[in-house]
Amino acid sequence: MLTTTGIAEIAALIGDPARSAMLVALMDGRALTATELADVAGITPQTASSHLGRMTEAGLLAVERQGRHRYHRLASVTVATMIESIMAVAAEPANLASRKVRTGPRDAAMRRARSCYDHLAGSIAVAVADRMGERGYITDLAGGGELSAEGIMFLRSIGVDVDTALNRTTARRLFCRPCLDWSERRPHIAGTVGAALLNACIEQGWMRRTDRSRMISITRAGALALNVNFGIKST
Repeated sequence: MLTTTGIAEIAALIGDPARSAMLVALMDGRALTATELADVAGITPQTASSHLGRMTEAGLLAVERQGRHRYHRLASVTVATMIESIMAVAAEPANLASRKVRTGPRDAAMRRARSCYDHLAGSIAVAVADRMGERGYITDLAGGGELSAEGIMFLRSIGVDVDTALNRTTARRLFCRPCLDWSERRPHIAGTVGAALLNACIEQGWMRRTDRSRMISITRAGALALNVNFGIKST
């Protein structure tokens, strides 16, 4: 049963800087050890284990065991969506006015293309959503989002496994839905079809994941594909 106390407990867990750093590090869908997450948060592995235990008990994280190792990941897409939404609010101009923000090349690359749990985020992802909306492939993305028959045909034509995305759809995991992009503050495409689109881009060599980072790099073939299929100049 949902209670205000429950909401406050989740907010308090996420509100700790070390715990929030660990949650953000898991936003690319990876499963990491306590030692790896301790390094991200700048704390000792023992302290990290305590934090991870609390977040696992609260349902924010899930634990996978492989031999002697324990790997932690976000418990669900719902948790990832909540974190992305908090990041979007934190990035609002009113919340940034009180502190000076410096963005270097790494920040610029993250804003351009990154993973948001299992789908693509950043300015490239928002541009893809815009083009699909303009062409009628997706209708009313901001209001909920629905992929048209033409949109399904288009995605299939560029190698997206739409059928698997449809089969993975559940009451809690929608086929197509908007996800508010924290850096652009406009929606990109999420849901099982958003995950299938990112998978297709990686499998076809258009995009590459970056080790120990959410950043997604665009290859030469990817830049050409974005231009040809979406009219997006990514360079």
